[in-house]
Amino acid sequence: MSGRLFYVMGPSGAGKDSVLGWVREHGISHGVVCAHRYITRPAHAGGENHVALSVEEFESRERRGLFVLTWQAHGLRYGVGREIEQWLTREADVLVNGSRAAYAQARERFPSLRPVVITASREVMAARLVARGRESMEDITVRLDRAEAWHAPPGTMVIRNDGNLADAGALLLDAIKEKETA
Repeated sequence: MSGRLFYVMGPSGAGKDSVLGWVREHGISHGVVCAHRYITRPAHAGGENHVALSVEEFESRERRGLFVLTWQAHGLRYGVGREIEQWLTREADVLVNGSRAAYAQARERFPSLRPVVITASREVMAARLVARGRESMEDITVRLDRAEAWHAPPGTMVIRNDGNLADAGALLLDAIKEKETA
């Protein structure tokens, strides 16, 4: 038996990082491991738990085959390390903070992955994006329009994160725990 890969996606402002953080705090006793993303962004930027790499270091790791998935978004490079393969073979359930744009690549690499989308209403996402203060209203509108135009792949678990963070996190943790009772 091996672990399962939960590929978590969602638009900016949906609270994906917050939900993953909640699961990171509450899922340890259930064998859940949250993969770090390697990002060409400073460690203090973005509010996400990630490993900061320079562009040069990212490219060096990529050439050496140290990533199992890579993609580009918003002028940054993102990667997920090969360590998740070992975690899966050791029966850990692994959460990957993925990208909608890299979903096809992830599905090809891990055909049995479980896709998860964290989403929220347009109003909630807009308020969160305005509060973080990193983008203009025009940029926020483009992000929100892109989120509405995207459709989740078949079989995707969709979690609405409009209200209590613990409720959204518990839904994801419950899906992971299903394996324990199956």
